[in-house]
Amino acid sequence: MKFFLIGLPGSGKTTLGQQLAEKLHLPFIDLDAEIEKKEGESVQTIFAQKGEEYFRKRETEVLKPLIQNQVSFVMATGGGTPCFFNNMELMNQSGKTIFLDMPASEITLRLQQTNLNERPLFARLSTEQLKDKIEFLRTHRFPFYKQAQFVFSTKEISPEEIIEKIKV
Repeated sequence: MKFFLIGLPGSGKTTLGQQLAEKLHLPFIDLDAEIEKKEGESVQTIFAQKGEEYFRKRETEVLKPLIQNQVSFVMATGGGTPCFFNNMELMNQSGKTIFLDMPASEITLRLQQTNLNERPLFARLSTEQLKDKIEFLRTHRFPFYKQAQFVFSTKEISPEEIIEKIKV
């Protein structure tokens, strides 16, 4: 079975994904890390030098073969992955999609505890700008995110709770 964790940056996709993969004894895939391997550059560098449009095309080009060639996995997608090139439809057809829906205020707090320069969409933003950007992204991405087969609207969710709710 394939599991795709979707949601805004800072919603916990990678952390929860690693825990879920461990509990299910499945490989964990971080889509951004896979893109970085293929490109030989960081996501930040790709955004800065080649732009978001290029990145989004590469994201889909990396996603499709992973879906086709891997039998089972838990994947943390990039926050924008579901919003481009029918990726959400592809993920829904290929496995179980799980939307980690977090309040913008919580995401803002979480992101402030990270190096924002490593996050292309948030680099050099003030606290107020960060919160506004997260609200903006949430509003525009929500129509894609809500297509997920499972939605968890909470700050704290355990892999066990996900396993129980999705009946793995």
